[in-house]
Amino acid sequence: MLSTYYTVKNEEKNQIIIQKSRFIGYVKRVESEEAAQTFIQQTKKKHHDANHNCSAYMIGENNQIQKASDDGEPSGTAGVPMLEVLKKRDLKDTVIVVTRYFGGIKLGAGGLIRAYGSAASRAIEAAGVVERRLMTGFSVTVDYPMLGKLENELRNSHHILESINYLEKVEFYVFVRDGVEEDFLDWITNLTSDTALVAKKGSAYVEIDV
Repeated sequence: MLSTYYTVKNEEKNQIIIQKSRFIGYVKRVESEEAAQTFIQQTKKKHHDANHNCSAYMIGENNQIQKASDDGEPSGTAGVPMLEVLKKRDLKDTVIVVTRYFGGIKLGAGGLIRAYGSAASRAIEAAGVVERRLMTGFSVTVDYPMLGKLENELRNSHHILESINYLEKVEFYVFVRDGVEEDFLDWITNLTSDTALVAKKGSAYVEIDV
């Protein structure tokens, strides 16, 4: 598993007008080529009256699945520029569809490349980008007198405080970056004078806004 990678945060759309043509960009996070194709077909069905529904997606830890479709636009002027946007931003598990309603003015090859690239970029900006970090989860249980100090220290650290459970004792659930687990354990030991009960809870991806 990758220790960290980037992808889009939300499913989103954005529209731009260029020389009277309407370009509607759709973007979504997907985890398989089947899911990407389903999203593309759904968008095509929604915009069955559009002149073009061009698409691109990049899927897999090593970007092993990469596809681009010009959907009737001149070869290389739509899908490839959109795929290049994904590559430049290194966005994994992401599909983009740009729907075009022709406005009557031809843009030429260069104009189309810029238009589809811009529509893809705007859609990504609307969706937002996250860094998914593989982190180790820990539960840290302390007596209530330690609550304020530990919460403050955790919130001001580079660790991620996921939740606090107020039970017979206070349980903090914390995510720690891979490779610094021992440093975290030493830090907690010193901070609590070795009074905390710490348990490892496995690994998970944590999303951080970029």
